[in-house]
Amino acid sequence: MKYLNILMAATALIPWSARAQEASPPTVAKQPYVVESPNGNRTDDYYWLRDDAREDPAMLSYLAAENAYADAMMERLKPLEAELYQETVSHIRQDDSSVPYRKNGYWYATRFADGADYPVIERRRDKIDAPAEVLFDEPAMAQGKAYFALSDWAVSPDDELIGWAQDTVGRRQYVLKVRNLETGEELADEVQDIEPQLIWADDNRTLLYIAKDPVTLRGYRVMAHTLGSPVSEDRLLYEEEDDTFQMGIARTTDDAYICVILQSTTSDEQRCAPASAPYKLATLAPREREFRYQADHLGNRWIIRTNRSAKNYKLATVTDANMPDGPSAWRDLTDASDDVFIEAFKPFAGFVAINQRQAGNRMIRLLGDDGRSVTVDAAEPAYQMNLGVNEEPDTPWVRYTYASLVTPTTTYEVNVQTGEKRVLKVAPVPNYDPDDYVTERVWAPARDGTRVPVSLVYRKGVPRDGTAPLFQYAYGSYGSSTDPSVDPGRIGMLDRGVVYAIAHVRGGQEMGRNWYDDGHLLNKKNTFTDFIDVTRYLVKEKYAAKDRVAAMGGSAGGLLMGAIANMAPHDYKVIVAQVPFVDVVTTMLDPSIPLTTFEYDEWGNPAEKRYYDYMLSYSPYDNVTAKDYPALYVGTGLWDSQVQYYEPSKWVAKLRDLKTDNNPLIFRVNMEAGHGGKSGRFERFKQSAEWQAFVLDQLCAH
Repeated sequence: MKYLNILMAATALIPWSARAQEASPPTVAKQPYVVESPNGNRTDDYYWLRDDAREDPAMLSYLAAENAYADAMMERLKPLEAELYQETVSHIRQDDSSVPYRKNGYWYATRFADGADYPVIERRRDKIDAPAEVLFDEPAMAQGKAYFALSDWAVSPDDELIGWAQDTVGRRQYVLKVRNLETGEELADEVQDIEPQLIWADDNRTLLYIAKDPVTLRGYRVMAHTLGSPVSEDRLLYEEEDDTFQMGIARTTDDAYICVILQSTTSDEQRCAPASAPYKLATLAPREREFRYQADHLGNRWIIRTNRSAKNYKLATVTDANMPDGPSAWRDLTDASDDVFIEAFKPFAGFVAINQRQAGNRMIRLLGDDGRSVTVDAAEPAYQMNLGVNEEPDTPWVRYTYASLVTPTTTYEVNVQTGEKRVLKVAPVPNYDPDDYVTERVWAPARDGTRVPVSLVYRKGVPRDGTAPLFQYAYGSYGSSTDPSVDPGRIGMLDRGVVYAIAHVRGGQEMGRNWYDDGHLLNKKNTFTDFIDVTRYLVKEKYAAKDRVAAMGGSAGGLLMGAIANMAPHDYKVIVAQVPFVDVVTTMLDPSIPLTTFEYDEWGNPAEKRYYDYMLSYSPYDNVTAKDYPALYVGTGLWDSQVQYYEPSKWVAKLRDLKTDNNPLIFRVNMEAGHGGKSGRFERFKQSAEWQAFVLDQLCAH
C-alpha cells in the first residue's frame, strides 16, 4: 500500500514558502464601487472584474496572470499530477459501452472507442445484435472544438428524423439541429439559444423546445417549430412570466401527452396536451405556494407525486375522467411518512416503481396495483439505488442501478412478479478490487443535537489511530442529495491512505424534506456548522489527524467551502473550492445575472432586510478578514453561466490582500469552459489530478 507519508518522503518536496519566493502572486488593482441596496450600501473594491462580455483586457490579463502563477507554483508537483492522472485512467475501461435499452422497436446504446473522450451513439433495429446505425459520432462532431456537449436528443415517432441540442461554448446556450436518419442529410432548420430539451409532436414535423432569455439565460418560452419554416414563424405555446419558475418539457410514459413542467423552490405546475395536438395546454393543478407535484400518465390514469398533506411526499392517482376535478379527486396510493421520502417514480402496467430515501440511503420500492409492496434489498450500510432506463412500461422487469463507495455501479433488472434479479452489467473498474476497501455509515452529532449521516470509505489497513489524512466532501443545497459511488479519480487518494468522507449535511434531502428546510433560507448556517461538526467528530473518533484534513465542494458546495474557511480555518489544512458561489449578496441583488431570480426561495431575496442581514452574515466574500486561512485551491470557468467567473475572481483577490498566512492560494481559470469544466471523458480527470496533487502535498506537510 502506498501510504502518503512514504510516498511524500520519497519525493522530497520543496516547501511552499520556498516556492513562493520564486513566484509572486498577481496583484489586483482596487477600484472602489458602491453596491447599492434598499438595506444598505457596500463598497466592493473588485467589482470591476465583472465583464459580462468577457472582453475587458485588464480583467483577462489578470486571469492570465493567475494561471501563469498557478503554473509556476504547481510545476514542482507535475510528476505527482501525471502519476495521479495515469492511475485514474488505468481504472477506466477504454472501450466501454452502455447497457442497450429498447424503445419503439430499436435498441439504443452508447460506446467509447479506445482513448476516446466522446462516445458514439447508435441503435439497432429489432435485435440487439443487428447491424448498428450510428446516430451521433461525437468524436467527429467535437473535432476542432475547444468545448463540445451534445445534450438532449430525440427521434421522431416515425423513426425517420432526429433532433438534438448541442453547446460549443460551455455557457449552456444550446443550438437545436435536425437530421434525416434515412439520408443522413442535416436539415437547414436551426434554432439558437435553447434549453437542452426537445420533444417531437406526433406529426413528425413539429419540434417543441424552450427558448432562453439571451441576458438572464432563463428558459421562459415553450415554442413549436415546424420543419422547413423560418424560426421567426415558430408558434408560442406557453410563456412563463414569473421569473422565479424554471421550466422543462417531457412526454408521459405512454407517450400520450406532452407536458410543460413548471417548478420553483416551493411550488409546481404542470400543463399537458395530447401529443397529437400539443397546442392547447391544460393545467393539471394550479400552482400554490408550498404545493408541489409531478404527474405521469399510463393507460387511463394519472399518477402524481405530491406533498399535499405529506411533507415527504406521497403518490396519488386519478382517472382521466376525474382529472379535471383537480386535487380533490386524487386518491392516495401511498401513505404520508415522517421517515420515508419519495423522490421519484415510474409507472408500469400493473405496478409503480418508486425511488425513495430512508435513513439517508436511496432505495427502490415496487408497489403493485393490488397494494402489495416490496423493497429491493441491499447489503451495505451506505449505498444508492436509482431507477434506470425503462422505456417500455408493459413488462414485469424493472431496471435499476446500485452503487456504493466500494461497489462499482451495477445495472440490474428485477421481476416484480417473481422477485428474480438479473445483473445486466457491472461497470468495469480495471485494476481495482472492492475487497481492498471498507465502507461505513457513521452518524456525527451536530452542535444542536442533530445526527448527521456520513458515508466513509478507506483502504483496508489504514490505521484508526488519529494519524490518517481525511478528505471530506459535501454539497448541501437545493435539496440535492449526495450519494455514494466508486469514482476512478478517487482511488489514487484511497491507495495513499486517505480516508474519504461524504458529509450529508442539511440543505440536501438525504433525510427528507425537513433536512432541506433546516438547511436553506434563514437556516442556511446549519449547512456550514454541520460540515465543521462532522470534521471534528471524525477527528475525535480517530478516523483522521486534526492537522491533516482536506475539504472540497463545488458551486453551492463552493459557498460551503468559503463559509468554513471563514468560520473554522484552523480545522482544515487545505480547502478546494470549485466554481464557488461566494459573492452571495451582490449576486442575489442583481436579477440580470443568470439563475438569480430562480433562487430567492433558496437563499432569500436581499431586498428584504431579514434576508439581506442573514446572507451578509455568512457570504464568504463579504466575511474575508485579516487572519490565517488554510491552503486554498480555487477553480472557475470563464464561460460559467451558473456561477459567474467574477465571483471566485473577486474572492481570490480579496483573500490575497487580507490573509495573514503564508499558505498557498492557487486560482485555476479555465478560459474555454463553463460550470462543469472542459468537456470530454478524460478531461475532467486531468483537471482533478492537479488539485489532488495540491491536496496530497498539503496533507503530507507537517
